[in-house]
Amino acid sequence: MLDKVKHVILVLSGKGGVGKSTVSTQLSFALREAGLKVGLLDIDLCGPSVPYLLGLEGRDIYQCDEGWVPIYTDDTKTLAVMSIGFLLKNRNDPVIWRGPKKTMMIKQFLTDVKWDELDYLIIDTPPGTSDEHITVMECMREVKCDGAIIVTTPQGVALDDVRKEITFCKKTGIPILGIVENMSGFVCPHCANCTNIFSTEGGVELAKLTGVPHLGTVPIDPRVSVLNGTTRSVLTELPESGTAATFKILVEKLTA
Repeated sequence: MLDKVKHVILVLSGKGGVGKSTVSTQLSFALREAGLKVGLLDIDLCGPSVPYLLGLEGRDIYQCDEGWVPIYTDDTKTLAVMSIGFLLKNRNDPVIWRGPKKTMMIKQFLTDVKWDELDYLIIDTPPGTSDEHITVMECMREVKCDGAIIVTTPQGVALDDVRKEITFCKKTGIPILGIVENMSGFVCPHCANCTNIFSTEGGVELAKLTGVPHLGTVPIDPRVSVLNGTTRSVLTELPESGTAATFKILVEKLTA
């Protein structure tokens, strides 16, 4: 059901907790602000957090003759969302499924969602290089996938796992659009100074080491977390922030 989708971008990481969903949602908002029609597909079985981040928890999804109908964030229908989280009755409910059922559900979400005309479809994937990833890669062979954005944090332990993800993409033939370094420093909400509470420029060094582009760095900014539970973009709410600058440049690179 991706016939009407012009561009498909995967958001990947070999490490959990690096902020893939935050990057996915804010990238979707940034593309929408650029006047594009966007779809956001959350297939992270272990932690489908997109409904929470967008304030869409508790919304019901339905099936029509053509497949699952995504949820639109507003009446303009410029951002459509589908998440496995919509199938859970409670945010605290775990997904206790064995491999075959996980594989079946991922395939269904990748092939049986009724997307209307979309300029970009952003797919938020599970962390690691497990069965779920292999299923995604197999399904992507049947469609034109622009490539993957790899999300990392600057710490060495995260970089080691993300390096494995990059190797996985190269072996499975998924083009890598570049690396985004998330949680790169802490922005003080009072003075706006950025302090490197972790190591810094790990994503830059990883990009050099693996020969893939570095797309930008995103700091920890408490003001951005206030936007959780809404569909407001950092570009419109915090246009002067470093986070907004990074996503603006990221959109320019993707749409060039």
